[in-house]
Formats: sequence, C-alpha cells, structure tokens
Amino acid sequence: MDEEKKDPPTSPREGATADLPHDRTTLQRFRQAFPRARWSDDLKAWFVPGRTASKRVGRFLAEMEARADAFADEKGRDAFAFEPIESRYLEAAPATFEIRTPYSKQVIDEIREISRSRWDADRRLWTVPYGSFEELRQRWPAIEAAAERSEPEARRSRREAIKGTEEDEASRARIRERRRKRYPVPADDPPPFDRATGTHIGIVFFTRTDGELADPSTVSAFYFAAPDGEEYVWASWRSGSLEELVTTWPARRLPDQSELDRGWWMPTLGELRIARRDAKSRRRARARAEGQPTR
Repeated sequence: MDEEKKDPPTSPREGATADLPHDRTTLQRFRQAFPRARWSDDLKAWFVPGRTASKRVGRFLAEMEARADAFADEKGRDAFAFEPIESRYLEAAPATFEIRTPYSKQVIDEIREISRSRWDADRRLWTVPYGSFEELRQRWPAIEAAAERSEPEARRSRREAIKGTEEDEASRARIRERRRKRYPVPADDPPPFDRATGTHIGIVFFTRTDGELADPSTVSAFYFAAPDGEEYVWASWRSGSLEELVTTWPARRLPDQSELDRGWWMPTLGELRIARRDAKSRRRARARAEGQPTR
C-alpha cells in the first residue's frame, strides 16, 4: 500500500491537525487544498504533513471562517430587509447594526450575549454584525424595553412616583449600604484576602476585617438570607483591577448550597467574564476622564 494513504504514525511527525465542521462542502474544499491530508483514527482529526502545515491549515480555516461570516451577513441583511426592526435605538449602517441607548445594565447584559457584538468606545455605541441578526431579533424586545426604562424622563417619573414611599427609602438605603464597601462573612470561616472571591454582590477582593459583628437583619435585607444561628462579621472589600481578574483562575464548578449560604466562594468563569468587562469599562472611563487614548 502507498505510504501516503496510511494513517500517520502515533510517534511525533511534522505536520498539523485540523478539526473540521462535519459538512460536505467544507470537507471537499479541505481535500482540494490539502490532497495529502489523511484522517487519523488515533488523533480523531485530519492530519496534514509538512513543515509549514500549521500555517497553511491556519490560513485555510481563517478563510473558511471569513467566508462563513460573509454568508451569514448576507443572510442577515436579507432577513432584516424582509422584516426590519424599527426603533430609535437601532440603525442599520452599511457594515453593521449600530445600537445607541441610555445607560442600562440590562441592555449591556442582553447585547453581550449576542455573537460578535462589540462596544465602540470612541462613538459610544454597540455594533452587531448582520450575521447575528436572528439573535438580535430575539433579544430586541428586552433591549428596547430596558432602554426606554432608562430614558431620563422615565427615570425621573419613577423617582417622582415613589418619592417619600417605603420603596424610595429602601432604594436609598441600599445605595448607602453599598457605598460602605463592606460585606458579611462568617466569623469562623473568613474568605481569603486580596484574592478574587465570588459573593452575592459580584467578585470582590477582601482587604481586612475588624471583627465587628454584622446585624442579621442588615445581612438579610441587603446581602443574602443568613442561616439561623450563624455569626457574621463585616469585611472590607475593593474592586479588582483588570490585570488581577485576567490572571485569576476560575473554579471548576458552580458554588454549592453550603457556599451560597456562607456568602463567598471561588469565582466561576461566567462571573470572571462579567468582572473583567466591568474592569475594562472602568479603565476606559478613567482614561477618557484623564484625556488619554482608550484601547
């Protein structure tokens, strides 16, 4: 049998592997581009021999991805033309959709879930490629509703409507409490200091504790339902820098119920992604305030 048609040996050999999508068109183009490629049962992937195979395979995959993006964008344009989204917050620009809304955490959370969405810091707007139109359409009702609730007039009306009520006082109390930058931790099970830690208010870096007892009613009202009989003390905290958060290794599992009851745990990848985005936004805001270029 011709040696070229055999599976590559299990011993190291110059070349590169390619894990391709399981569709006939992609496979056909791959075989045309790499006639010496062979399927390897050992590697469970296509193997391309050669000293420059890694670069050639990388270029091929990049071209296929670009072609797929272009096709998805074309489909998205057609779908939008057939059934457009009409909103004062959305503009169909030549290259992408552009979304400009009042600040809303819910809007940000919704847009971040859309594939290939990007924040344009210079123009202060979000961009979404036409290829992600179906995702945008699904999330648009929530995005638009949150944007309308965040309009200055809507915020002002809500404040006026609840002014002097128990809801107003509770909202002000939450703001005052959060500004104190303290968090309840078990007296007999304190968190690590100066390390990223997951909590019910997000990822924080605990700095110290003076042992001051936390009132159970305050804990339950502003943080989490404290288990009966558990003694908590206040711990001071700070936000993490982008460098600290990027170098933090995520936990391999979600926190269990005992950790949720305790109030702190090792941060998950999802929590770290949110914290990293927030840290990046804070860095850009500081740079703009200081007249420095953002990146």
